Amino acid sequence: MFFSRILFLLLFIPLIAYLIWYFVQGRKVKPSMKLSTTSPFGKNCRSYKNYLIHAPILLRTVAISMAILVLARPVSTDSQTEKNVEGIDIMLAMDISTSMLAMDLKPNRIEAAKNVASDFVNMRQNDNVGITVFAGESFTQCPLTIDHATTLNLLNSISCDLALEGVIDDGTAIGTGLANSISRLKDSKAKSKVVILLTDGVNNMGQITPLAAADIAKKFNVRIYTIGVGTNAATAPFPINGYQINVPVEIDEATLREIAEITGGKYYRATDEKSLAEIYKEIDELERTKLHVREYKNYEEEFEPFAFVALAALLLEFILSSTILRRIP
Repeated sequence: MFFSRILFLLLFIPLIAYLIWYFVQGRKVKPSMKLSTTSPFGKNCRSYKNYLIHAPILLRTVAISMAILVLARPVSTDSQTEKNVEGIDIMLAMDISTSMLAMDLKPNRIEAAKNVASDFVNMRQNDNVGITVFAGESFTQCPLTIDHATTLNLLNSISCDLALEGVIDDGTAIGTGLANSISRLKDSKAKSKVVILLTDGVNNMGQITPLAAADIAKKFNVRIYTIGVGTNAATAPFPINGYQINVPVEIDEATLREIAEITGGKYYRATDEKSLAEIYKEIDELERTKLHVREYKNYEEEFEPFAFVALAALLLEFILSSTILRRIP
């Protein structure tokens, strides 16, 4: 609550001056009667009226104070903000082939990718985000949704176990993973449609080539950012049966770069967790959602309680002054 006519509050200054005058000089100008002695009026003669003698002036002060507050026009406001969002639909296409268990990123490639992707999803509060995973085959882990709690739960459940245990074919079907993501975006009405592809290998599975998928993405105005994840060294440590062996690092950077160029995206190389986080941060800045904000304010008058107190105080003063505190003459 606030006062829309705050200058009326200056009227409290003369009111305070009046109260000071009343208690210092006011009683001296009221009708009085001189007595030669006040001894007959001892303490035993005091009644409850002695304690109410100043009640009228105090009630009048309350009434005037409330009237000043009414004149100052107390109002409350209720703000409402409307956001017109130019939405962005984003599909995360993540490689879950067994090579993503390599430990050149900590604790391994797949867990590092999940951790950084989770932070990215948390930053995209106004966007639909979905997840596609692929190894030798591809499927949708999470459809496009604004429910990021669901997205994060499904993202955290991603693992390489499906390919490791043979539930799906192992390998790297980049084209198939992209085609799956594009199919989720092609009918979208969003202003911007984006795929973030993360892989650590070379396309060696699937019936759709990565470049064919890129051409399809371009047709549907889908922009693809590609991330090649893996150390710059020739080999990376890989766990097997409780031991570590070194496996070759093979990333088809030329193809990933061409996919990005065809669709108007960008290629990145992530050699460690820090660089991967910086890549997602840069993509987040490149694909910022534009918000058009409209703010509405509803004002409501709040003078009624003050007016009620003022009237009650005046009525009580009149009753007291006309009855038990009546003065003669």
